[in-house]
Amino acid sequence: MKLLLMSTSVGPLGSGLGGGVELTVLNIAFELHQRGMKIDVVAPMGSVLGKITVIEIAGELQIPAQTLDRNIPIVMPGDSVLANMWEYARKNQAEYDLIVNFAYDWLPFYLTPFFITPIAHFISMGSLSDTIDRIAGQIASQFPGTIGVYTEAQAATFPFASECKCLGSGIDLSLYQFCSQPEFQLAWLGRIAPEKGLEDAVAAAQITGIPLKIMGKIQDENYWQKICADYPQAPVEYLGFLTTAKLQAELGKCKALLMTPRWVEAFGNVAIEALACGVPVISYSRGGPGEIVRDGQTGFLVEPDSVDGLVGAIARLDEINRRACRQQAEAEYSLEALGSRFEHWFKSILDSKLAKH
Repeated sequence: MKLLLMSTSVGPLGSGLGGGVELTVLNIAFELHQRGMKIDVVAPMGSVLGKITVIEIAGELQIPAQTLDRNIPIVMPGDSVLANMWEYARKNQAEYDLIVNFAYDWLPFYLTPFFITPIAHFISMGSLSDTIDRIAGQIASQFPGTIGVYTEAQAATFPFASECKCLGSGIDLSLYQFCSQPEFQLAWLGRIAPEKGLEDAVAAAQITGIPLKIMGKIQDENYWQKICADYPQAPVEYLGFLTTAKLQAELGKCKALLMTPRWVEAFGNVAIEALACGVPVISYSRGGPGEIVRDGQTGFLVEPDSVDGLVGAIARLDEINRRACRQQAEAEYSLEALGSRFEHWFKSILDSKLAKH
C-alpha cells in the first residue's frame, strides 16, 4: 500500500501546536512503514518525523478550530499552508493508493469528491464547527466508511456518529519505562489552553500540598499568566514542552496524571502515555478518557469540573496497582494493535472502491 498522510495544518510536526494528533500521525506513519508500506507525510514547513519522509510545505498556518466559535464562517489565510498542502496532494495523487487526512478543517472534506484517489479522514476532535459538521456529514454519506475517529464519546458529538469508525490510539511502548516507585508529586500534561482546564489541577495541588509538574506547549500565554496570578501559592513547576524521552522520565516519577478537560476530549493520548509508565490517571468523566481509564483499577473518573472530586481521588491513589496501569497499556494501546486497526480500515476503503468499479 502506498499512502500519503496529510498532517494537521495548525503547526509543524514536532512543535506541539497540533496536540495529540501529532503523536497519532507519527505513530501511524512509523508502524505502517515498519509493515513495508510506502509512507509519505505532507506537513507544514519545519516538521520533523524521524526516519519518515516529510514533504514540507510553506504557507500561513490555520487557526485552531477550538479557538473559534461554532458558527463562525470558514476563513483561509492568503497563503494558506492547508491549501498549499492539498494542491501538492492533487498534483501527486496518482502515486498513491490512498490519501489520509488528519486536518480538522473544511477544505479537505470539500475537495474529496474532486479527487480520483480515495481519501480517508481521521477526525481528531469532537464537534467544534457547524460548517465542518455539515461537510463531513455529506462525505460520510457519499463515501461510506471513510470517516475515522478515536472514541465513541467523540463520535457521539457528530450528527453522523453512526458513520464513524472508532479506531482508538496507540503508542510505541518501548519508549515508556515502567516506574514502580513514584515521588511525592503529580503531573498535568497537554496544551496549555482554556479548554484543557489546567486551573483545576493547580487548585487541587494547592489544596493537597502535592507538587504539580506541568508539561506541554503554552498555546495561550494570557491564560497561563492568569493561572499563575490566581494561584500564587500553588506548588507548581512548569517544565516546558518535552521530548518523549524526557516526558516519560518526568511523568513516570509522578503519583498520578490529572486530566481536567472542559471540552469533550476526543481521546487523550496523554492518558495512555501515563498508563505506559505505570502512572494512574485521574480524569473528569468527559469524552475519551472515560473510555480509557478503568475506574478504581488504573485510575479514577470523577465528576466533570469538580476540584473536590480530584482531591478525593488523589487521596485514594494507594488503592491503584501501578503494574495494572502498564498492563492495560500493553493490552490495548500498543503500536501493533493501532497499526492493525488502521490497516484494516484502509483496506476496507480500497476494497469498497474496487467493488464500485
